[in-house]
Amino acid sequence: MKVVAVASGKGGVGKSTISLNLARALADSGRSVGLLDADVYGPDIPLMLGIKRTRELRSWLLGRDSRFGRITLEPVERLGLKVMSVGFLLAEHQALTMPAQLVDLVARQLIEDVAWGELEYLIVDLPPGTADLQQQLFARSRIAGAIVVVGPQDVAHLDARRLVTMLRDAGVSILGAVENMSGLQCPCCGERIEVFPRVADERSVLCEVPLLGEIPLDPAYARLNGVPPAFAAIAERVEHALA
Repeated sequence: MKVVAVASGKGGVGKSTISLNLARALADSGRSVGLLDADVYGPDIPLMLGIKRTRELRSWLLGRDSRFGRITLEPVERLGLKVMSVGFLLAEHQALTMPAQLVDLVARQLIEDVAWGELEYLIVDLPPGTADLQQQLFARSRIAGAIVVVGPQDVAHLDARRLVTMLRDAGVSILGAVENMSGLQCPCCGERIEVFPRVADERSVLCEVPLLGEIPLDPAYARLNGVPPAFAAIAERVEHALA
């Protein structure tokens, strides 16, 4: 199983959208794929899959239980994927209020104690930023490679360059970057419109890592009616980089 981390330097750049569609594109090509929503504070994958939990979780068993032995979690199967998320355990409105020391154990449980079965790829949708949780995951998990998700704005590229530094310091191979919200095609004339001012070339994270693909601003990419063609090309490049 090749673990691919999808990371971003800041929130709001569409990291979960990239993670889900990348996993679907790999599954559509015949691969066995798991998707882990590791954003324990803001899990969005359940909502994107139309899954909602209403019952609140009152206690959380970590590691081993004296009555049942090791706790094993069962993934949810959707769209040809095996999916696990904190959002399957907590109610939709419920916040994760554990101390920071225990959150690392939660992340480890979601990776190591899930009955993934035989997978070729596990796509991990990380929390945004460069905090302790990401660093612990890189230190303890065998990451085959990481994908950096960035928006076209200068600030997004700045935070992405910080993320690249952290990944390199952790010894994680960077497969490339995906630039999301990269322009808008006018529905009337078809001309490309740059909604956000583009970053200067010398400040772009693409000076440091290869570009895997660009995803435009398009309502079709928020729907689940098939995998957009751009993601099939990105999945092919990811597989080639991992070969």
